[in-house]
Amino acid sequence: MTSKPLPGGAIAALPRHRLLGEFSLWSADLANMERDLHRIEPYVDLHHIDVADARFTPGFLFFPDFVARIARLTAKPIHVHLMVEAEIVEEQTRQFIEAGAGLVSVHAENGEAGLRAVALAKELGAEAGVVLRLETPITEAEPFLTEVAFFTLLGTSIGVKGQSLSDKACDRLREARSLMKRVGREQEIVLAADGGIREQTVPLLRAAGAETVVLGSLAFGDKDLPGRIAWLHALETQP
Repeated sequence: MTSKPLPGGAIAALPRHRLLGEFSLWSADLANMERDLHRIEPYVDLHHIDVADARFTPGFLFFPDFVARIARLTAKPIHVHLMVEAEIVEEQTRQFIEAGAGLVSVHAENGEAGLRAVALAKELGAEAGVVLRLETPITEAEPFLTEVAFFTLLGTSIGVKGQSLSDKACDRLREARSLMKRVGREQEIVLAADGGIREQTVPLLRAAGAETVVLGSLAFGDKDLPGRIAWLHALETQP
């Protein structure tokens, strides 16, 4: 299986005038994945696939074979979020890019191994991103920000569905935006919010500077998906 990289600044070419629609396939009907992919394809900016090793996070999630299957069914880019321990993050980066991921995000908590994984992703022709757990200081991402195209903040505890958005989430987005400005890469990095994504929280996250939110049941559970995405695109950030 050949990879589906995002060459030539394709992340930078994503719409920046509106909120992106990043669909978490963890919330799809896994027994009817092809049906769900067909339904969401017109509205997706990025597919989001979580990967968990049951050590860095509470449980297991998704494998390269799953990504390879998705890559054959969609024309949209695939963003893999690696929630794995440092000792396997580089090999996992390679495996998921080979399976079809065009963007791989690693955790800043992986430290030097995470930085090596970012370099490897770019060497293999994909884009790279960095993610922070809710409890990790924003400044821990700084060593990654000269190299990545995505900066994702978790707004809930890692790896558990159905949680409420933390009261800290919006302030952390604003702090992340300030850090991106300080390193001179605000225009090159997409700032993402993941976790606690609800109808009442998305406007708050957007106002705090989120450029994409990872949609789960808010999208997959909505019978009027075109209307939901039109609502999403119309949300304004703070001037």
